[in-house]
Amino acid sequence: MRFMSSAVVRPAAEADVAAITAIYAHYVTHGAASFEIDPPDTAEINRRRLDIQSRGLPYLVAELDHAVAGYAYAAPYRPRLAYRFTVEDSIYIHPESTRQGVGSALMQPLIGLCTDGGYTQMIAVIGGSDNVASIRLHERFGFRLAGVLQSVGFKFGRWHDSILMQRAL
Repeated sequence: MRFMSSAVVRPAAEADVAAITAIYAHYVTHGAASFEIDPPDTAEINRRRLDIQSRGLPYLVAELDHAVAGYAYAAPYRPRLAYRFTVEDSIYIHPESTRQGVGSALMQPLIGLCTDGGYTQMIAVIGGSDNVASIRLHERFGFRLAGVLQSVGFKFGRWHDSILMQRAL
């Protein structure tokens, strides 16, 4: 596995919210990685971050040269009690920082923190069968294909699949 040795990974803070919002907005408006249609504002992104962190789950940023190059977090997979040991990961990389190992730099500690937190399964719900970078990143970290939900999201005038991948922690 290739790791970005110069990336600094740390818990996300309120000061990171504007950068996180901008990164996420790029993926909402330019691709199917997220099935959201309209990018949320900074207040909503901060609310989501605080919700994740209040649950004791990791919400991380990776910095390159003191700028946020990507972020990742783990959220409850489903709200029902039976799913309480399963998390869903999300990871987004600044478009100018892709293919530099930022995803790997974020994924390793995300998996470790969830494992240390007592979670036993991590699920990736990847928007779009053509999201090869995300699929390959997850494969490098031991995720396996669990299924494909065909044509479940309609965005940019066409149907998109959701790829489900799973990894035991």
